[in-house]
Amino acid sequence: MTSNDVDLIPLETVHSDITVVGGGLAGVCAALAAARQGMRVALVQNRPILGGNSSSEVRVWVCGATAHGVQHYARETGIMGELFVENQFTNPEGNPYYWDLVLLEAVRAEPGIELFLNTDVREVDADGPVEDRRITSVSGWQMGSERRLQFRSGTYIDASGDGLVGFLAGARYRTGREARDEYQESWAPESADAETLGSTILFYVKDVGYPVKYVPPSFARDITQTSIPTLRDIHEGANGCDYWWIEWGGDRDVVANNEEIRDELQGAIYGIWDYLKNSGKFDADNLTLEWIGAVPGKREYRRFLGDHVLTQHDVLNQTPFEDRVAFGGWSIDLHPPGGMYATEKGSRHWHPDGNYHIPLRSLYSQNVSNMWMAGRNISATHVAFGSTRVMATCGVIGEAAGIGAALSTSRGYTARELATEHVDEVRRAIVRSDASVLGVRHDDAADHALTAQVTASSQLTVLGASTSSGRHHLTAALGVVVPVDPALDGIELLIDAERGTELTVEVHEVGQPQNYVPHAKVTSGSVQVTAGKEQWITVPVRWQPGTPQNAFLVVHANSDVAMHTSPAPLPGVVTLTHRELSHEEPYSEQWRAWKQVLHRTAPCLRIMSNTGAFSPQKAVGGYARPWAGPQMWVSEPLSEDPQPWLHLAWDQAVSIGEVAVIFDDDLDEDLINLHHHRTPFEVLPTLVSDYRIEAADPAGKITVIADVVGNRVRHRRHRLPEPVTATSLRLVVTGTNGAPQAHVVSLRAWAPKNQQCLEKGPARLQGRDRRHSEHSSSAL
Repeated sequence: MTSNDVDLIPLETVHSDITVVGGGLAGVCAALAAARQGMRVALVQNRPILGGNSSSEVRVWVCGATAHGVQHYARETGIMGELFVENQFTNPEGNPYYWDLVLLEAVRAEPGIELFLNTDVREVDADGPVEDRRITSVSGWQMGSERRLQFRSGTYIDASGDGLVGFLAGARYRTGREARDEYQESWAPESADAETLGSTILFYVKDVGYPVKYVPPSFARDITQTSIPTLRDIHEGANGCDYWWIEWGGDRDVVANNEEIRDELQGAIYGIWDYLKNSGKFDADNLTLEWIGAVPGKREYRRFLGDHVLTQHDVLNQTPFEDRVAFGGWSIDLHPPGGMYATEKGSRHWHPDGNYHIPLRSLYSQNVSNMWMAGRNISATHVAFGSTRVMATCGVIGEAAGIGAALSTSRGYTARELATEHVDEVRRAIVRSDASVLGVRHDDAADHALTAQVTASSQLTVLGASTSSGRHHLTAALGVVVPVDPALDGIELLIDAERGTELTVEVHEVGQPQNYVPHAKVTSGSVQVTAGKEQWITVPVRWQPGTPQNAFLVVHANSDVAMHTSPAPLPGVVTLTHRELSHEEPYSEQWRAWKQVLHRTAPCLRIMSNTGAFSPQKAVGGYARPWAGPQMWVSEPLSEDPQPWLHLAWDQAVSIGEVAVIFDDDLDEDLINLHHHRTPFEVLPTLVSDYRIEAADPAGKITVIADVVGNRVRHRRHRLPEPVTATSLRLVVTGTNGAPQAHVVSLRAWAPKNQQCLEKGPARLQGRDRRHSEHSSSAL
């Protein structure tokens, strides 16, 4: 086909409110978020499937703020959380093709999204001076169907990873590493350079049950002539992302040299496989290659400049930006430019003490007025990017960018005006969407629940576990994080003691409301223990903080003592064990001063004072996720309160157009899309499975708004065909997915559409609504 032939193909113009370029997790979440705000969205992806580096073409596991369990109660909510929970149910074995389907179905379920796969953007039309550019269209070619497509929108989101749209539009950007003195970052190099993190190709292996030979191709690398056998982890049980360190190209231009990088990576894989199969050092006779990636998974390229550049200090200091719209928690994770051939280890890690905040001002271009960024191309230094680049964090950034872009488009604000003059509007939209943001209180006056009197059939007031199912020996210090609301007035522990001894417990503040590590000791107490089995001891530790918060209890190591453990976890409680610092690896992913132990269980303990951490008021307003405590209503055990209820009452009748409920999907459970580890629950036990919502009108007539069986998601939104006038609203829980109590994070009673601005919600239903199912919706 000649250029004249191409000119004969008509140019089709696609009109939408927002065009999202890039179908990785950032782009998918951005498109879904904007569509749920009522926007018409064109989602443009240059590959045949969605998911970017997480897709079956590349197969990188989706990491995020949990940092493989380093951070607690940190899992993403909002769209990224929906995708995780949906994948857990439909794809518990981590099949990469089923993950593709989770993403595709989520996008197809949103009527406001028009999806264009196999569409490679090649041209961007933009005008205006350097200081104030504006994109008017992006154009590309849809492979296979031979269509020339032009996308015209008021707003564009560059979620392309490499930042092609912004580059062609003239947006300011950086590549490589900033000099140390530019932002005073200790992990930046002395002088600026062009080095980046490299690209990776992965492979899968399969045991076929009989010997299989392997003849390497001529271009396979002889890895015995490199540092790989001595510095990298090679073994016959490794698979997929276990080989994340097969990385190269950081000292090259990862775009301009993409083909060279792909060839080198594939040559290395065939050489590694030759070493495994033919060196005689491994039990690999029955193994064969099942899959090898053909698309390099890129880590880094352009980072656009916004009104704020996120830095190492913002990550490690957990800067509480006024315009925070997303969060991360992965370590600052930097790799040597030489990748797999480097003579140092493949990565180094510096974990913040907890999740950190990402501001809206880092998500739009400082000089292209209608361009937002989502994913790894946001406004951050190379060092800070070492944390923000992981895909679940890119997803929550994408959702924030999608909400921001939708609000700026519908309200007529510039992105800068939105971030500086209308932050409250952004926050309310984010909270309403249950998106991933920390410490932003729900104060939207459109929610009538905020003015209601809140009561419940019961509430968990005694936090403790008395039934023993095992023992944990105190060979190292044990950390137990418990909510303190309003005060700690001593603890009881169930222990065994080999001989008479003294046991000491310290109480520490955690520093930030989202942290689960000790920050500063506030008190301590010791108790003399006599020899004996299954004895309750009382430790006199007392603390009354000015506001409710978590306490980090440090039970000192004592080789003569074992603590009894319970068969089930306690809400809001995390148990960790202490490990000594390795002087050789002070910033490694492998070293963590406090590491979770007794996962999905707890020590047998009793907090001696009653707690208000689970009161019904916690489910109205508040923060809708853990923040200085669990932030949810928890009933007494179902054995004592078999159908617990939460009740809202108003002195004067209110008009309700939608009732939303956010249930507890255990944000301390580290879900992952592929094969890093397996969570045993297809449906998280803390989720309410069966419930009923009833409204009473001024005459006392009861209307059943929703009657749901089999719920397995966090955020359920029940829209009514006609508004209901109510003086009270009651949520009745009739079953859970395994938890012994009812857990409700938030109950909301929204005014009708004509009384306030509503965004759209998730389109798929899960669980059976016995009434009004056609007007109800759930998260994915």
